[in-house]
Amino acid sequence: MFDARLRPLIDPPLNAVGARIARLGVSANMLTFAGLFLGLGGAAAIASGEIGWSLALIVANRLLDGLDGAVARATKPTLLGGYFDIVADFAFYVSVPLGFGVLTSANTLPALVLVASFVLTGVSFLAFAVVAAERGDETQAHGKKSFFYSTGLAEGGETIAVFVAMCLFPAYFAVIAYAYAALCVLTVFQRSALAIATFK
Repeated sequence: MFDARLRPLIDPPLNAVGARIARLGVSANMLTFAGLFLGLGGAAAIASGEIGWSLALIVANRLLDGLDGAVARATKPTLLGGYFDIVADFAFYVSVPLGFGVLTSANTLPALVLVASFVLTGVSFLAFAVVAAERGDETQAHGKKSFFYSTGLAEGGETIAVFVAMCLFPAYFAVIAYAYAALCVLTVFQRSALAIATFK
């Protein structure tokens, strides 16, 4: 919901740093996999009760996720890089609630519900991208991407804000998880309505 509005604010500094990193010979894919490693480490930290470390690793994951695109833009974006980026994103997204689900049995059901909502949101996102690609549709609302990014109520920015809230207030994980799962389901309906209006 807020991602497109944040792009003009975060892209210029990211692009500047990304250009410098690219000159050092660091590839976008290297940053993608390094970010994934840190993000999964954050989920493991949650599962072991090290919530403070998990928050730091989650923030580091998101920083590298932003920088991998900046490095790609400074060099040459590839379709394979775009593939790795989205797979790494979704692997990270599902790992965080999984970590909370492992932390305590009281979190198991809300974690499963949230992961299921992520799957539904991801399917709607990728299905929209596939059909948009078949039509030759393009958008720059989320910056230059390897494929079509459709806007939704629950996007990356909202997800990270929710993860941070979960780390800051772990006792309220279930409430936060159920509330965000509901928003994810609403996103599926919203994106489906957009698909009907766009693809009919």
